[in-house]
Amino acid sequence: MSGPQTKERHAPKAAPKTTVQATTKHERSEFGSVRKSVLFLGAVMVIYILYVIFSGQMDEFVSSLSGVDITWVLRGGLCMFFYYALGVVGYAIPVAREKHSPLGFRDLMSVEAAGIFFSFLSPGGTGAAPAQIYRLTRAGLSVGASSALQYTRFIVYEAAEGIFAAIMLIFRYRYLIDTVGNFAVIGLVLFGVKIIEVLVLLVICLCPGFVLRAGNALINLLGKTPIKADFAHWHSVVDNQVHEFSDGFKDAAKDLPMMLLAMLVSLLQLGCQYALAWFVAHAFGKSADLVTCLAAGSMLELLTSAIPLPGGALGAEGGFAMLFYPLFGSTITAAFVVWRFIEYIGPIVAMVPLLGLRSRGGRNVYQRLARIRQGLDNFRRGLPGQKGHEISGGIKITPKKVARTKAGTGGLNAASASAPGKQAADDS
Repeated sequence: MSGPQTKERHAPKAAPKTTVQATTKHERSEFGSVRKSVLFLGAVMVIYILYVIFSGQMDEFVSSLSGVDITWVLRGGLCMFFYYALGVVGYAIPVAREKHSPLGFRDLMSVEAAGIFFSFLSPGGTGAAPAQIYRLTRAGLSVGASSALQYTRFIVYEAAEGIFAAIMLIFRYRYLIDTVGNFAVIGLVLFGVKIIEVLVLLVICLCPGFVLRAGNALINLLGKTPIKADFAHWHSVVDNQVHEFSDGFKDAAKDLPMMLLAMLVSLLQLGCQYALAWFVAHAFGKSADLVTCLAAGSMLELLTSAIPLPGGALGAEGGFAMLFYPLFGSTITAAFVVWRFIEYIGPIVAMVPLLGLRSRGGRNVYQRLARIRQGLDNFRRGLPGQKGHEISGGIKITPKKVARTKAGTGGLNAASASAPGKQAADDS
């Protein structure tokens, strides 16, 4: 990044503050939406329990749960932890290129936790992106840079969902047709919608001129209404932030190996989520095929994400029953409860204490990875780890100098003493 660009980005102090304050108000409204979602899901749970009781399935439901192998449930929970950890890695991959980024690993842990928490508890997952952008701005990024990072990650994740679904349809298309019949056609439609969604996001990122014209036209339209606002300020915000957002995405997209690595991490992350039914099946003593569970899990996620209700309520229940009944049979109701606990309720509770994590000016991601690489390099060279001024100052000890020390020819200390000027230069 050149000097003038950096000066232009950091010069205005008041605008980001105003934006962050507005985002904070938005986050408060999101928490209000979360409370409503919790009440809604509680009502759904009560209706579900009443259905089990009045349909005469209560005895079978209780007996099925009593025979669950808890160790497999815990393994499923560990798999969901890896889903979260890989999400943090997905954010860290593009951030690791930036030497002067203010983001540390704790910031990224908070961002991913907010994504899971607000996505699960807002209709259609719409609350995730604003909450994540807010946490990125709180860590020191501008709104444009935060949006670029957030939507770069979002586009890669959405593309990974489509690729994963395509792979599973290739390997288990016959199973889906035999199991759910015409429902597989609905899955294909949802798969097409996912591809269109990714293409629209790419247009927004790669065509900033179109977005600028549309945004400014909307502001001009609002200016003709009785609404009182500083429309000149918002024109400036749109002009600056859209370019920053587009430039940030284009800069990330130029690094093809980084994008491919981020895609691989997203595919592994989705695999952890889709494999949960396999762990639940073993918890109920069923033999299950992992690829089949992955294919059914992928189809189920496409369905629940299309339901505009918190957590894909109603769609998740019906989809799980249709896709996994051949596997669980009469225990399908109890299996759904265990699956829902591992995949949904447990992560929501676990994310709450992680929402407030902040790095607070510590080492950023680039610096921590550089420190890890330095430690691994020292280990590879067979040198003991060193702390203090020598390592932080950047003195490199080559194997040739170590060999000279062992041979008793004056060694490293003698060489350092004979060239104090060079050592001072290295320390600086």
